[in-house]
Amino acid sequence: AKGDVFRGLEVVEYACGAAQGMMGETVENVGRGIDTYSYRKPLGVCAGIAPFNFPAMIPLWMFPMAAVTGNTYVIKPSERVPGACMRLIELIEEAGLPPGVVNVIHGTHDAVNFICDNQDIKAISFVGSNTAGEHIWNRGGAAGKRMQVNMAAKNHAAILPDADPDHSINALVGAAFGAAGQRCMALSTVVFVGESKNWLPDLVAKAKNLVVSAGVDPKADIGPTISKAAKARIEGLIQSAKDEGATILLDGRGVTVPDYPEGNFVGPTVIAGVKPHMKCYTEEIFGPVLVCLEVDTFEEAIDLINANPYGNGTAIFTNSGAAARKFQNEIEVGMVGVNVPIPVPLPFFSFTGAKKSFYGDLHFYGRAGVQFYTQPKTITTNWNINLPKEIRTTMPILGSGSTK
Repeated sequence: AKGDVFRGLEVVEYACGAAQGMMGETVENVGRGIDTYSYRKPLGVCAGIAPFNFPAMIPLWMFPMAAVTGNTYVIKPSERVPGACMRLIELIEEAGLPPGVVNVIHGTHDAVNFICDNQDIKAISFVGSNTAGEHIWNRGGAAGKRMQVNMAAKNHAAILPDADPDHSINALVGAAFGAAGQRCMALSTVVFVGESKNWLPDLVAKAKNLVVSAGVDPKADIGPTISKAAKARIEGLIQSAKDEGATILLDGRGVTVPDYPEGNFVGPTVIAGVKPHMKCYTEEIFGPVLVCLEVDTFEEAIDLINANPYGNGTAIFTNSGAAARKFQNEIEVGMVGVNVPIPVPLPFFSFTGAKKSFYGDLHFYGRAGVQFYTQPKTITTNWNINLPKEIRTTMPILGSGSTK
């Protein structure tokens, strides 16, 4: 929860300096006595649809950037966790933001469709599942809206045999099971290259030591899933792996937390022998489950990752600069970590998911975020003393004779 708030505040800090990104361009004398300049104008009313898993950070990716670039905003928080967004609205009111600049609506399908259909709303930002994201992309697109749609992921780690074993295993355990795996940048899939597969027993041993408990427990490493339905879906995908021939090295189903017997807990789960056709690989699990694949060569690892339809994040663990450079250049994923398990960029860059993980062409926050919430306007002026007297029907050419 602290990380959720902190990473959101980083975007707020960036937004406070967004004036530089709003600067236009000027060129004098593009023709004799003719100047051209541009600046960025706000779109008007924009809207955001936020998920449950980061109830503070994701709204803070959205309305601060929109407001500082001159727009008003409608935010729809997840119906599962509306309280955090309402607290953010209270705080911006205390900070002096004028009433009506940022507005909140609550609801489910009807609220989403209202945002998609309303002609006063010019742009939509969305973070969530592919089912919802594709609906919003299609319906909002039909209404002519600008959109940035962040969706599901299947983030892979490629583990090379020359990597540092302790660092690699610790990074995998933290990135796969932190936040109970309920984050779009969870490192949910590992590809062991060659002899690195021998590290699996150590990985399982460290995962076993993670503490499953309520989020308010300071000793907790893994909290509950969001709902009973989410828990049932995760457990069903674990079972599907077994049914399709994978090996469950660590099974988190049936875990109990004494003070919370009705909690929606799933313990850390490690599944080995996974093949790309298996359901546990083709679907985003969104739970504390790590699926493990094995290949013989580095090239096979790159091909396997590139064949996956999602492209949010990936990581390589290696001590070879040449291997890291090859990976970052050839991998078809938007955010790449080199010995970094969750390569979420700081706000002066942008959150650059790709392929089926992102629809749109302007990403969240950073320079792209400023561009998303603004529209360039370009002005060409002619202040020559001797303006043309004749009618011209030919294509204008801003050359030396254009004012004669």
